[in-house]
Amino acid sequence: MLLIIGFIIVLAATIGGFMMAGGEPLVLLHLSEFVVIGGIAMGILVISSPWSTLIGVVNKLKTALSGKGIGKEDFLDLLKLLYEIFIVARRNGLIALEDHMLDPKNSILFQKYPSFLNEQSRVDFLTNGMKPLIDGRIKPEQLEGLLQSELESKEAEAEAPVSILALIGDSLPGVGIVAAVLGIINTMAAIAQGPATVGKNVAAALTGTFLGILSAYGFVNPLANRIRINNATEMQYFTAILKGLTGFANGMAPIMAVEVARRCLEARIQPGADDLEAILKTLNAHQPKP
Repeated sequence: MLLIIGFIIVLAATIGGFMMAGGEPLVLLHLSEFVVIGGIAMGILVISSPWSTLIGVVNKLKTALSGKGIGKEDFLDLLKLLYEIFIVARRNGLIALEDHMLDPKNSILFQKYPSFLNEQSRVDFLTNGMKPLIDGRIKPEQLEGLLQSELESKEAEAEAPVSILALIGDSLPGVGIVAAVLGIINTMAAIAQGPATVGKNVAAALTGTFLGILSAYGFVNPLANRIRINNATEMQYFTAILKGLTGFANGMAPIMAVEVARRCLEARIQPGADDLEAILKTLNAHQPKP
């Protein structure tokens, strides 16, 4: 919602200021300029992106425009899930988690937290971290390096759509100049038709430059920055999993491993320590005894 509000503010300030100076908004509507600028921008996107990155751009745009990023409740659910997993492992041994990790969709632990279970990348990161521990194929002190490598790969993948949008944003002022030059060419071809026609064509050409610059600095670049912020929040989610798993694997008590995960989060998404502890104690009381 904030993103849409920001777009409206940009448009209102631009058109409102133009009208206050005596401008007529319809003068800015030249379909040919929109076709040139929009078409070239789309071409840049296709040329510079492999198919996987194109899909990533679409998905990231959907998330940004819908405002459905990872919220504080999602992080709270994650911490609660980690705690329940650690409690089961502490009481019954790591082998008790094997069925949960092999079939998360049918796990009574995971089913309680749909915000986690419905995102396959989150499920894979957690289960792929736990499976080697359960099987004994990795030492606890080696787990952090394994998960860190996977996290770095996720960061690079998440950054690709941002880089593409930033490229388009940086290109749009130049694309606007291309549209303007095309308009000037048309103007030169129509110069014999009189000052009125020349003036109309020059106005259309200048609109191309205007649209290119406005699109870049008013929409595309801010949108790329919003996606970058969303990516950073998503990486904190995976980092919390990493910190929690490695803390528990290295001998921390469940509640302390979860506390380590909590402390790696930014203040805006970090549950309060006292509130979280009270919630975890409630979960502990409802855990079945071995």
